[in-house]
Amino acid sequence: MSARIAHVERSTRETQVAVTLNLDGSGEAAISTGIGFYDHMLSHVAHHGLFDLTIRAEGDLHVDEHHTAEDVAIALGQAFDKALGDRAGIVRMADAWVAMDEALAQVVVDLSGRPYAVFSGMFSTGRIGDLGTSLIPHIFESLAAHARMNLHARVLYGRDDHHKAEALFKALGRALDAATQIDPRRAGRVPSTKGVL
Repeated sequence: MSARIAHVERSTRETQVAVTLNLDGSGEAAISTGIGFYDHMLSHVAHHGLFDLTIRAEGDLHVDEHHTAEDVAIALGQAFDKALGDRAGIVRMADAWVAMDEALAQVVVDLSGRPYAVFSGMFSTGRIGDLGTSLIPHIFESLAAHARMNLHARVLYGRDDHHKAEALFKALGRALDAATQIDPRRAGRVPSTKGVL
């Protein structure tokens, strides 16, 4: 099997982003977006997904964190899409439940090639550290669109917004790990009755 590694660079008037992703890594992360809480959450995706992930981003944080958070999610989604190639032999669909103290989250993914996102969850504060909570659904939507995957994410309950977000990103990592695995029973075939994704 060829290495499932991708490097993506995104440069706009607002941000410069570079992402390197190895789907078959060991969970090593080196992430610097300028948004500390976002770095923390993306490190969870790498660690719990067993992806090797390097992200370097510089953006117009003097405006706010929106452009940087969005463009990192776009580039990360593109890296997943590129690393997956034609998606032959993958498990394709998976879900994960993660509890973080009093909070519980679920993420379900289908690496179908058809982008769609559904996000269900409420945050009681406007910010967690230096990340606006209104951006969390947008991050998931941007990732789904550019990874060409169906992504459903929900916070079932919880009191602490940090715990709710952390459960979500951990569940994202675990679901993506399971869905991107190679299923030896498929013998390299695309996991679709259509024969193509």
